[in-house]
Amino acid sequence: MNRPVTAGLLGAIAIALGAFGAHGLKERLTLIPEASGWWETATFYLLTHAVAIGAIAGRSALPARLWVMGSVIFAGTLYALALGAPRWFGAITPIGGLWLIAGWIALAWTARKES
Repeated sequence: MNRPVTAGLLGAIAIALGAFGAHGLKERLTLIPEASGWWETATFYLLTHAVAIGAIAGRSALPARLWVMGSVIFAGTLYALALGAPRWFGAITPIGGLWLIAGWIALAWTARKES
């Protein structure tokens, strides 16, 4: 995985989806009371982890891989819920969150070993 490219693509997708949600989907996201919050949370986490992936570009690959998988699952299911996916999709979202947490733990672990 080319981490700077991955970080750039995830960052661009996060910004595009954030803008699309704020402008193109503004009315649709009001149909489900929680939809706007889900969209904002998905965008925030996706962008945050894109930056984190870019920040560790020359270091351990494990945190970046975990963050990519976690971001896709976490943000993807929240975007889907906001667009009207069945509520059981919400049961998948924490799996992505666990991958994100695992990525941060892996970062701490690899940093501890390097210092």
